[in-house]
Amino acid sequence: QVQLVESGGGLVQAGDSLTLSCADSGRTFVGYPMAWFRQGPGLEREFVAAISWNGGTAYYADSVKGRFTISKSHANTVSLQMGTLKREDTAIYYCAKRVKESRVEVPTTAAGYNYWGQGTRVTVSS
Repeated sequence: QVQLVESGGGLVQAGDSLTLSCADSGRTFVGYPMAWFRQGPGLEREFVAAISWNGGTAYYADSVKGRFTISKSHANTVSLQMGTLKREDTAIYYCAKRVKESRVEVPTTAAGYNYWGQGTRVTVSS
């Protein structure tokens, strides 16, 4: 059973850094593609970053490229290091995991992921 739990959200000032973490507390010991999405106030959920099953390849939305880094420290744990935060980064950040027979594909759309965390709120003030 996959259970994703995010942590690390909070209130920061513009220009600060913050690291989010997501752990799968279920008994899954095989790596799968994982990703971060976010949903800002009044906005639709959008892709932020994704990482391959072995952590070897990462993908980023243009809006965060060069500022955010996604990484895997374990088959079941993914982090999102966020730097030079902007007010427009304010959102609820969701961790997602794709558990499918094929582990090669790394989607950048929400439809490609079948497990989601509850989200962690990030607020960036000016």
